[in-house]
Amino acid sequence: MNKKVFLELAIDGPAGAGKGTLARHLAEIYSLDYLDTGLLYRAVALKLIENGDNLRDKNAALKVALRLNKDDLTNPHLRDEAVGNGASIIGTYPEVREPLLKFQRNFASNPSHSKQGVVLDGRDIGLAVLPEAPCKIFVTASPEVRARRRLKELHQKKIYSTFEAILEDIKERDARDQKRDISPLRPAEDAFILDTSELGIYDVVKRACLFVDSIYSQAQKKTDYMLKEFQGLG
Repeated sequence: MNKKVFLELAIDGPAGAGKGTLARHLAEIYSLDYLDTGLLYRAVALKLIENGDNLRDKNAALKVALRLNKDDLTNPHLRDEAVGNGASIIGTYPEVREPLLKFQRNFASNPSHSKQGVVLDGRDIGLAVLPEAPCKIFVTASPEVRARRRLKELHQKKIYSTFEAILEDIKERDARDQKRDISPLRPAEDAFILDTSELGIYDVVKRACLFVDSIYSQAQKKTDYMLKEFQGLG
């Protein structure tokens, strides 16, 4: 691909808002390397759980973070509910966030030659990881909507839970993310706020693409992707 511009997309938002789904679609549409930065914190939490270490043990978490590599981000258990809750705890440790921050910036500064740029999604991409990124999107949705989405996902995996339990977990995780001392969850001042509460995935991606195109008017794009991927949803 003849790259005319280098795209740097920073996508943030709370758990269950749809930022990961959006980031994956944008990566396909604009031919970007994609990193789900939440997997880094989940990988640290998973290692601690597997080793029988306490999630509150900052030194143990730091040792794991310093040794983390891309292969650690492929474990299917990273999506387990307990691991996600552990990742939210890990994210409050400044000493652990530092090496993971370096990992993310290194990824962003070394895209594949065949790609047009990078897209990272997480909780603090636009504020801490890539504060100079021209294109920032903050994806959000009400806690109730996010809880219903999560409940549907769990039922599809044959995992039993209740709406009330998931909603309480989401609210607790939001509180931890928003109140932590280092890089609390909030949109950057120049971020495009995209509320997905009442939107289907087609409209979410469409609105995001309009914003990306307004920033990177010369970006190359798979113009037929939306038609093929969301046929019948537009």
